[in-house]
Amino acid sequence: LEKCLKSEVGVIFILFGDLCNIGDIVDRIKAAGKMAMVHMDLINGLASKEIAVDFIYKYTKADGIISTKPEMIRYAKELDLCTVFRIFAIDSKAIGGLEHHGMEFADLIEVLPGIMPKIIKHIAGQAAVPVIAGGLISEKEDVMRALDAGAIAISTTNQAVWKM
Repeated sequence: LEKCLKSEVGVIFILFGDLCNIGDIVDRIKAAGKMAMVHMDLINGLASKEIAVDFIYKYTKADGIISTKPEMIRYAKELDLCTVFRIFAIDSKAIGGLEHHGMEFADLIEVLPGIMPKIIKHIAGQAAVPVIAGGLISEKEDVMRALDAGAIAISTTNQAVWKM
């Protein structure tokens, strides 16, 4: 987190934490002038229920949420939070018919792994919202291929990629 706060990135995806410290983590990110997006599925103590979105909305200053669960995305959108619908492109079923998987409520779609330009291009071509590529991106070539395929941004914990 310290390195993220000192970096030039403007948006931080929070992929760790728990019910007791998520508010403090978000506060630190916001104090650094950055956008804070909480990955609802990865915060210990938050259930995969709408009440967890209520908690983030009422008790943190998070700008939005990330989730693989369409119902969480839908509800967060009702609360006017920014939403990132995360898709693991593991097979054709996972990427087919995205409009029925929660995409209609998302502000952005994050496709993982982000090293599959053909899949990114397919999803970006059918999505009504921008696509982010994330996961396993480690080289400039990975970044360029994802962006050329239609991704508008890259999400990664790989600090070397932050400076590309």
